[in-house]
Amino acid sequence: MTKEQEFEKKDYVKIRISSIQKAKWKKACLDKKISLTSLVISSVENRLTDDERRKVIGFIEKQENIFVKIETNINQIARIVNTQKFMSESEFEYFRKQLEKITLLKDQQNEIFLKIYSLLADDC
Repeated sequence: MTKEQEFEKKDYVKIRISSIQKAKWKKACLDKKISLTSLVISSVENRLTDDERRKVIGFIEKQENIFVKIETNINQIARIVNTQKFMSESEFEYFRKQLEKITLLKDQQNEIFLKIYSLLADDC
């Protein structure tokens, strides 16, 4: 049996729910832009829905954009220092400490992202 045949969706599960529940479920699916099948399977198998997965990926991209902005600011500071050919000892020390904090935060973020990617991969 091929992997495609193993996961081919050809069986049906009938459940009885109230019309109010059905309306709520359909609205939830519409809001999340997912199918009712996806909602039920994700709920039963305790997996992320496609909507939740999109939000996680969006969050990761947003975090990456924040660090791109920080890197841009660092380059601007370097340009200013190169133009002036001077940076005071106290300014340099402050800048160095801030860079250490950014490096630490970036490392922590990467560890979190690895865990998230691992969870997403396990969820598929």
